[in-house]
Amino acid sequence: MWAIEKEISEYTFLVRNEYTGERYTVEVAREHRSLYDDNGVFTDLPEACPFFRKGRDNDLWYCTVHLTRPDVCREYGCWRFLILDSQGKRAGRVMGTRHLHAEDPVLQKIWDEKVRCLKEPDDVLWDEKMCEIIRSEGFIVQD
Repeated sequence: MWAIEKEISEYTFLVRNEYTGERYTVEVAREHRSLYDDNGVFTDLPEACPFFRKGRDNDLWYCTVHLTRPDVCREYGCWRFLILDSQGKRAGRVMGTRHLHAEDPVLQKIWDEKVRCLKEPDDVLWDEKMCEIIRSEGFIVQD
């Protein structure tokens, strides 16, 4: 989701959200710079955030730019789908329990009228139907 667009200094970067085009300046925290320098995470997780690292002495994972991380990272809450409007602005998030957290009133109305009533018990099929409905209304669905 995040790509480093430009290195401003050794540990300061301009990053771009590949879904929305938003840009942020982030800085790797001093205490996490040695973690950041270890790129081993990308062997197993090639699509991982460029600032996400596993700690050396335990199983904890760290955001190495925690203090300057973008808002979308601060608000991350285990959503299954990110929904953008036709201009790429975040309109809502579908949470793990088939719940919509909407920021766009039009999206909320579509959800209430067309998605909430889906009775499909299979999650994969429900996801497909939900995505089809939302996309048919002009929204972009990212998983």
